[in-house]
Order: sequence, then C-alpha cells, then structure tokens
Amino acid sequence: MAVEFNARQTNRLRVIQALYRHPRSSRSAVAELTGLSRPTVSAFMEELERAGIVEEFEDPTPRQSGRPPVLMALVPRAAFAVGVDMGHEHLRVATCDLSGEILSDEYTAIDVDHAPQASMDLAAELVQRTLDEAGVAKEHLIGVAMALAAPVDGETGHVFAEGILPSWGGVEPAAEMSRRLDLPVHIENDANLGALGEHRFGAGKGADQMAYVRLSAGIGLGLVLCGKAFGGNNGIAGELGHVRVSRDGPICRCGNRGCLEMVASPSAVARLLGPDVSVARLLERATSGERGAIRAVADAGELIGEALATLVTLLNPKLIVVGGDLATTGDVVLDPIRAAIARYGIPPAAEAVRVVPGKLKGRAEVLGAAALVLDQSPEALAQRLD
Repeated sequence: MAVEFNARQTNRLRVIQALYRHPRSSRSAVAELTGLSRPTVSAFMEELERAGIVEEFEDPTPRQSGRPPVLMALVPRAAFAVGVDMGHEHLRVATCDLSGEILSDEYTAIDVDHAPQASMDLAAELVQRTLDEAGVAKEHLIGVAMALAAPVDGETGHVFAEGILPSWGGVEPAAEMSRRLDLPVHIENDANLGALGEHRFGAGKGADQMAYVRLSAGIGLGLVLCGKAFGGNNGIAGELGHVRVSRDGPICRCGNRGCLEMVASPSAVARLLGPDVSVARLLERATSGERGAIRAVADAGELIGEALATLVTLLNPKLIVVGGDLATTGDVVLDPIRAAIARYGIPPAAEAVRVVPGKLKGRAEVLGAAALVLDQSPEALAQRLD
C-alpha cells in the first residue's frame, strides 16, 4: 500500500532518493538533482545525519589546490534486505546492506522442483540464520524478495507453474513465505532478477539496455530496458529456453516440441557425451580441453546465439551478459554465441552488441532479489523519521 507524504516529507524523500540513485554526491549536486535550494538540502542532510541515515566524507579524488569537497552518502547499515534464490536444484539466501554488500549467505542443494513446502520451510530457516549471522534484527529489514525458476506475474505474484514447476501448482509462494517469516515478501522470475543483479552490481553496470542469459538447469533470459527489469504483460517475457529451434526435436516439459532448452541446456549437452555424464563432468571436460566436450558446448552456444540474434534484431540491446553453468567454460561457449549473433542478427544491431560473461557467478539472482527490495529503501527510510 502506497504511503502518502506531505510537501516537506516529499522533499525529504527526494533527497534520499537522489542519494540512493547517485551515491557520494555533494550537497550542491543533490540540490541540482532534486530542484531544491541548497539551504533546504543542507537542512535535510543535517536531519538525516542525526538519524544515522546519511554520512559525509571528503572526496578522495586528488586535487591540486583547495579543500576537497564534502560528499554525502546513505549509511550502508541504515537498511537491509534479504534475497532468496530458489533454483531448480538449489537454494541460496543472502542478507545484504544498503550498498548491496553481502553480509551473510547460505547455500544448499535441494530438489526445489518437487518439494515446494520443504523448500520454503528451509528458505525461512536460512533467512533467519543469515539475519542472525549478520547481526540484523527483523525490524531493520525492509523486506525479502525471492527468485523462482518459473515465469512470475510481478503484479499479482502468480506463478505459471504448469509444465515448468508442476509441483508448485496452486502454491502462492509470496504469501506462504510472508506467513513463515512475518515479513513482506516479493517474488520474481530468477532470470529477471539475475539481470537486475548484473545490472546493479556486475557486468551490466551502466548498461540501461541489456539482456542476461542464464545457462543452468534450464535456459532463462532476463531483460533490463531503460534501466528497469522487464517482465512483459504478465511475467512471461524472456523465456528463451522455450523458443522453438527444431521442428522435429524432443518434446519439452512445456508441452511444445524442439525448444532450445531441450537441445542446448547444460543437462542436454551433458547427455550427448553419455547417459551418465553429469553437468559438472561436462564442464570439467570442456575446460580441460577435451575435443568432444568442447564441440558439444560450442554447438549449444551456436544454437543459443541463433536465438539471441532474433532478440538482438528486435530489441537492439547494448549488452548481453551470460551466466550460469555453461558460462564457466568461457569463450568455448561465448565465441559461438558471438559468431551466431554476428551471422544471423541484423548488422547494425549485431555489430553494436557486446556479449560478456557475468561477474557475479552464482550470486546474480540473489543479489538481484536484494536489489528489488533495496529499491524500496528511500520510502522505508523516510517513514522512519515520521
């Protein structure tokens, strides 16, 4: 529910928002960003400093003469968020401060696909454990966001589980996790949050038009357009793994035939090397130089690149960040992706886009979940003063 602010509260909120979006800004810069007068900004800064929300420090940039300007920033431990990443076969939970620094995190393997209640019970336990380890009380927490490996309607929280996570049919994860934790919980698709994580803290910093491709248990894609995560009309945008690439391919769990995920996901590629070859073994063999494994990964990269070429032609992103298991093979998978985009994408867009590995490794989704919560921090901090 939206909170209404009076004129003074609204102006104070604008100051906090300016510092959240532009960390380490001078008072004059904040005045310019907000349209408020310098004396008004200074008065709000003093109030926020007394409340422990803002701190000041000297600009460390070397200067030839004169006193360094005083910069202002939000205190990192003024607010906290928890991110939860529920993959198909794993669970990761992290408590972060306002800067996005992970203060404590927990990881465990669990069959999330087939055990929704047990997964949420364990997630709630790990949330409390990370809070305790970080020394964060629940009352200082803004909220919790959870990444789930299925399409999610960001407005309603509805999970499109049929064919993707059949055991989660009828489950309302946000409501059930909120009941377990007695905290507000938001749920979003894992690839969307991976995109947000890389955009805020990783390889996508500064790229307001970008895509994030997650090559793990499945193939997912998250979009950041105009600096914001884009889920489409009802959360289905970015289901790259369910783009049809073969008319006569194997039947997919979504009910269609020949989906990209069925021929280019890590598990599908591993099966090409033998029925008992695990994804971990595939990656080990590919990175150690085994020709068969390299060829299998490269062929998958070409198929993924063909699908991405259409995305590049349609949306003209500045950057494509590749994460997940297959990304650990580096240029073995990245070079075929780049080559396919160059071959099949419209030249002006294909030539302009960069394809790079993610920087956050297995933490892109959990950090994206935390970022989703932290975006609410200006309003939460402003309310503390009233």
